[in-house]
Amino acid sequence: MMEETDKTESSLVGGSSAPRSMSEASRQKSSDGALDPPGKDKTRQLQEACERIMSESKAVAYAVALHDYETGLRFSINAHRHFHAASTIKVAILLAIGKALDEGRIRGSDTLHVRNRFLSAVDGTPYRIDSESDGYPQLHRLIGRTAKISDLAEWMIVSSSNLATNLLLDYVTVEYAQRVLREAGVNGVELRRGVDDGRAHDQSFNNETTATGLLELFATLRGEFLSKASRDLAINILLQQRFNSMIPAPLPSHASVAHKTGEISTACHDAGIVYLPEREPYILVVLTEVPAESNGRRETVAKISEVVFRCLTTSEERE
Repeated sequence: MMEETDKTESSLVGGSSAPRSMSEASRQKSSDGALDPPGKDKTRQLQEACERIMSESKAVAYAVALHDYETGLRFSINAHRHFHAASTIKVAILLAIGKALDEGRIRGSDTLHVRNRFLSAVDGTPYRIDSESDGYPQLHRLIGRTAKISDLAEWMIVSSSNLATNLLLDYVTVEYAQRVLREAGVNGVELRRGVDDGRAHDQSFNNETTATGLLELFATLRGEFLSKASRDLAINILLQQRFNSMIPAPLPSHASVAHKTGEISTACHDAGIVYLPEREPYILVVLTEVPAESNGRRETVAKISEVVFRCLTTSEERE
């Protein structure tokens, strides 16, 4: 069963601007679609544009969350609705790897035995990852050998390898990753199991997320929760993401996006940090629930990314 491997795409985002730090502007976070007075015009523009795009799409549910570090603007629609996380849950595991590095539990150069046998979270039944649908099939050639933790972390995010994901999660444990999320203050990201666990999926025991949760997760990766070394490692891995047909697609060539997609038959998501050399970054999360195998799902997310970019940068270009 192919559950949480993102499909291979070829479009790549240009450039690689380094992340910049900025103390977060003091703006009160409000309910979905609302913002304090200075952002009312942009909020209205975003609300109307998102609603129009989604009404023209095949999405049956969606959520958007935005935090702009340049202006402090926060915007959200349905941000607390839960969705199947798909491969976006791998960012939570990346956070746990970074924290384990900081705590001295592991080293990036440590090696793990590569195996393809995992136990279902619901009944302990063994299952395997299908090499033909895995995002990094080359890893399957290493079964019976070893791979570095740093390489597995990269393959988990950049190529969305389910085998790398489960090897790392089994090593650090679900309980540890959950604890890291709690300590980081990330709410709304529910990591419950490894990926491609068919029995768990059949019983609706899934990893879930909200748009707010993913926004908080990416803000944590950018903040002070991790050491600078672990923070830089995580962001640099996310910047190498291969699947770029959603948030990065409509952006100018000088933009860089540290992001993670998630796509299964009924979900199509993208979330990440958008870096532009002329301004502070912004975090954007777009989650969609769609009919199985519907067309145009990625294009819908890309359209949201485009209207967000234009809304945030148009007034700046005029100044």
